[in-house]
Amino acid sequence: MRLIRKLGSDLVLVAILLLAAFLYGYGIWNDKYVNLYYTTAVGSMLQSWHNFFYASLDSAGSVTVDKPPVVFWIQTLFAWIFGLKGWSVILPQALAGVGSVLLVYLLIKPAFGKMAARIGALAMALTPVAAAVSRTNNIDAMLVFTLLLATWFLFRGTKSSKIGSLIAAFALIGVAFNEKMLQAYMVVPAFYLFYWLALKMNWKKKAGVLAACTAVMLAVSVSWAVIVDSVPASERPFVGSSTTNSVMKLAFGYNGVSRLTGDRGNAGRGSFPQGMNGEMPLWNGGEGMNGAMPGMGGAVPGTNGGNSDGQDGGGQAAGNQNGNAAVGQSTNAASSGTQDGSSADDGRQNGGVGGQFPGNGADDGGRREFGQMGGNRGGIGGGAGGMFNTGTAGPLRLFQSELSGQASWLLPFILLGCVGIFSGLRRRHFTQKHKEAIFWLAWLIPVAGFFSIAGFFHQYYLIMMAPPIAALTGAGFVKLWSLYRERTDWLSWLLPAAILATAGFEWYILNPYKETIGAGWSIGILAGGIAAAGLLALFKITKKPLTRITAVAGLLVLLIGPLYWSLTPIAYGLNSMTPAAGPDSRSGMGGGMNRAFGGGSGEGGMMGMPDGNMPDAADTQSGTSVQDGANAQNGTGAQSDDGAPDSRFGGGQFGFGGSESENVNESLVAYLKEHNTGQEYLFATTNYSTGGPYIIEGSKVVILNGFSGSDVVYTTDTLQALVESGKVKYFYISGGGMGGGREGNSELTTWITEHGTEVPSSEWQGASGGTSGTLYEVTLN
Repeated sequence: MRLIRKLGSDLVLVAILLLAAFLYGYGIWNDKYVNLYYTTAVGSMLQSWHNFFYASLDSAGSVTVDKPPVVFWIQTLFAWIFGLKGWSVILPQALAGVGSVLLVYLLIKPAFGKMAARIGALAMALTPVAAAVSRTNNIDAMLVFTLLLATWFLFRGTKSSKIGSLIAAFALIGVAFNEKMLQAYMVVPAFYLFYWLALKMNWKKKAGVLAACTAVMLAVSVSWAVIVDSVPASERPFVGSSTTNSVMKLAFGYNGVSRLTGDRGNAGRGSFPQGMNGEMPLWNGGEGMNGAMPGMGGAVPGTNGGNSDGQDGGGQAAGNQNGNAAVGQSTNAASSGTQDGSSADDGRQNGGVGGQFPGNGADDGGRREFGQMGGNRGGIGGGAGGMFNTGTAGPLRLFQSELSGQASWLLPFILLGCVGIFSGLRRRHFTQKHKEAIFWLAWLIPVAGFFSIAGFFHQYYLIMMAPPIAALTGAGFVKLWSLYRERTDWLSWLLPAAILATAGFEWYILNPYKETIGAGWSIGILAGGIAAAGLLALFKITKKPLTRITAVAGLLVLLIGPLYWSLTPIAYGLNSMTPAAGPDSRSGMGGGMNRAFGGGSGEGGMMGMPDGNMPDAADTQSGTSVQDGANAQNGTGAQSDDGAPDSRFGGGQFGFGGSESENVNESLVAYLKEHNTGQEYLFATTNYSTGGPYIIEGSKVVILNGFSGSDVVYTTDTLQALVESGKVKYFYISGGGMGGGREGNSELTTWITEHGTEVPSSEWQGASGGTSGTLYEVTLN
């Protein structure tokens, strides 16, 4: 209570926390299913303790999600308390985001002072990628909170030499491992280095304690994996995306070194792992699709030509069955104005989802990669967007426009800030400030290095950079201000130089968006930075009394850009599966455009942003099909059946399924319940995008495949045994959908169609006739 009263007395901190709560929490009640893959797992975990422990994707405990269970345990607890809704599974991450802001304040204040702590907390709150990911049920916001809590125990333990605190710090890294596996270990070098520099013990005892801490960290890390892998495969779910049904393989393969190398072998050739955590199939100039997607026969529904009535007719790309298209041609064949068939002037592909998918890949000797999603801007070092809009690998990747707007805004400032912090470093003058600055650098540099060279990742992973950038911003500003005020040599000019350089970099980030948001933002920030730096230089010479106000104003100018980007998930909506901040998030993979402010079809959005609405589904379709009488989805956050806007991309979250992935067909549910003769499960389906909404709404559904196409969850023999056991007799087969699996899907679907009897759609589809798919009844007795 004393700590709470003390924190509450800092009104600036309270205001920062309220700002963070607004950025991370406002409007989360508008998202119905959020990341459908993860929310489906929470729905399944609510149905049995068996599913809860294993983080099972479906009601039958057939397959797990492709991440460890700790965050899903927390989400399930919240869903149990508040009911399973979009906001209830987002809330833990939103709270974790606000908690991370508070922890940054608490970590910085003892060594660098209240001003540095406030600035660091504000910088953390305004990190755009943190605002984006904290508004979803993705894992990373909780991961960062856990690692910052571990840091708090580390700082406390080294200061007091309490072994218990040190062990707790490393144990929390083990907990974080059970949230997102090897990504948690990115901070381990920083923990080791700081431990060795800051702990006051003789080296032998220090080494012994470190060995014990490491042992605890490893034991906690692998505890769940060892338990799961030791259980016979027949008594537990298949480990999703592991290919070998092993959590250890999942941890160190698919969720480990494969991220660095870009090797997609863990997810199967041409398949799509969870959250698109792997490269997409290549668009080969002479080969069509390199690896067909589930149930698509090598073609991508909705990206090829369609029928004149707006339905996906499974046509050819630019008139070629294999998807060949000359440079500059559209990979979409336009049909009666319902398909986006425009082509880019610069010869890049520009079709599919929002005119971005597939395509925008640079022409590379006939090979065309699925390029960036959500804007085709180059950057320092070039690049045509890179995989998942992550730019081109290289030392300057974080400065390319694809990534710089997520977390890199203040990198020039902290670079010069660190010059100032370490300018006074001497062998006999190695202070706590130096040690903590080294810790934050040892956190930042390996993380930045990984993302600079990694084979595949998503933009929202960059939240891992937010804490060290925030901490070094606060510490750096205070140090640069001190040098400016007290020194007369070159070090005193670092503050105006840092403001000027950072303002220039932020102009570089903002300028490509001038047609979307107007040129005033980039020009205003650049002008403000130049003015603040110029006045500081002038005051340095003339000794004017307004230097402090000018310095603070200069810093606040540098936070305008991050603030703007942090507001875009509210004003524009975001894709809950692969969240990212920025005005172009609406044109990414599922970039919905929920308008939390105002909505409607006004002429402008918040803060000069364009209106959040996009053309109606009747006017434009990009990557999704319009079903007869169905609620058409076009990635714009169309209304779900309860009237709440859904920020996910329609049709299986990526536009590859029918509209059944958006809504539960109540007529189907009523039919299945009426004809249930004692079966435990309402029906079985081949992919989570079809079955997920039914599980979330409380039905028990079997999902026959995981997210990855390489998961062999069921064989025809085990499927036959499932039917013979009397647990399921209805199979609902939709027209594709992500997560369907390829080889297994085809084999299982063939078995179902051969042994089942098709139920006429008129008996279960309902009056609207809006749900695509086929219902089979399979009885083997």
